[in-house]
Amino acid sequence: MGNMAGGIENTLVYWLAVEIFNLNTIFCERYIDKFSRTYDQMVQAARSCKQNLVEGSLENSAESNLKLTGVSRASFGELIEDYKDFLWKSGLKLWEKDDPRVLRLRGILINPHETHVTHEAHGSNGVDFGDKEAFANLMITLCTKESFLMDRFLAGIQKSFIEKGGFRENLFKKRNEFKKSNY
Repeated sequence: MGNMAGGIENTLVYWLAVEIFNLNTIFCERYIDKFSRTYDQMVQAARSCKQNLVEGSLENSAESNLKLTGVSRASFGELIEDYKDFLWKSGLKLWEKDDPRVLRLRGILINPHETHVTHEAHGSNGVDFGDKEAFANLMITLCTKESFLMDRFLAGIQKSFIEKGGFRENLFKKRNEFKKSNY
């Protein structure tokens, strides 16, 4: 992958969005009717998570970055609901957040430069992608973790905007400085 202008590809929030996108694709291909509205919605929600995060990072405007990153964050919430609906409709169990299986999944080391959830979560850590209940609960756990990271990421963008100002505001300052020095 090339270096993106926004530098987002080096962040945990981006890396986990990519993993969720990849795993969601596998899940939908295996367990969701490809001709259903749910299939389209889940595929598009996962795409929106990743793509809006990237697009926001490439924006000059903190306001646009906040808006697009907020859309990405909301899409993770949408995916969580889709997975909960899948479990309910399938008569499967939603694992509680303190369930030992969820705690094990939450404890998986996430290092964007070394380990990928798709490899780490499968096999020795007990997630069988052939087990619909385990796979859906893995996705809920990952989307919940990503939502937490996204909230922190959004807070950082907001803090930067408050401290440094916005794109237009800074351009206006530079324009005024230029006018003062040239008149």
